[in-house]
Amino acid sequence: MSLLLILPALTKQGLTADNINYVISTHGHSDHIGNNNLFLKAKHIVGFSISFQDNYYIHPFDEGKEFIINEHVKVLPTPGHTLSDVTVLATNSEKEVVAVTGDLFEKFEDIADPSLWIEAGIEDQVKQRKNRSQISELADWIIPGHGPKFKVTDDIRKTLREQIEKSIF
Repeated sequence: MSLLLILPALTKQGLTADNINYVISTHGHSDHIGNNNLFLKAKHIVGFSISFQDNYYIHPFDEGKEFIINEHVKVLPTPGHTLSDVTVLATNSEKEVVAVTGDLFEKFEDIADPSLWIEAGIEDQVKQRKNRSQISELADWIIPGHGPKFKVTDDIRKTLREQIEKSIF
C-alpha cells in the first residue's frame, strides 16, 4: 500500500504511525513489506521473524505455534508459498473471522485454478495445499495477497479439501 494511502487512512481514524503496536507482513517478499519502516514504535512480524527496534525474538512458528496478539487477533504459521509464511486471523465486530493470508491465496480465482498460485512460486506445495484448506475451515472471509477479499463458502471449503485428497494439480 502506498505511503500516500497509509498515512491519510490512519489520520482518518485519528491515529498516527506511532499509535500502531504491531505490523504484520505475511512473508518477506518485497511486494509485501513496503512501508514497514513507517512504524518505528511497532513490533514487527515478518513471516516467522519477530522484532522490536533492534531486538529480535524467537517464536516457535516452525513448531506450529500461533502468536496471540489479543483476544481478537492471532498469527498462524501457514508455510507453503514460502517456508515462513504466516496468516493473520482477526475477529471483526460481526464476530466473523477474517484471514489475511498473503500469498497462501493469491486471489479468489486460484481456488478453481490452482495453477495461479503454483505458477506464482511456492516452496512447499503440499504444505500450501493443507494450509489453504485449514484456513478456509477457520475463516469467514479471506483477504488474499493479490486480490479483493472474498467470502468463504462451504463449496470453497469442499473444493480445497478435495484438492488435498485427490492431489488435483
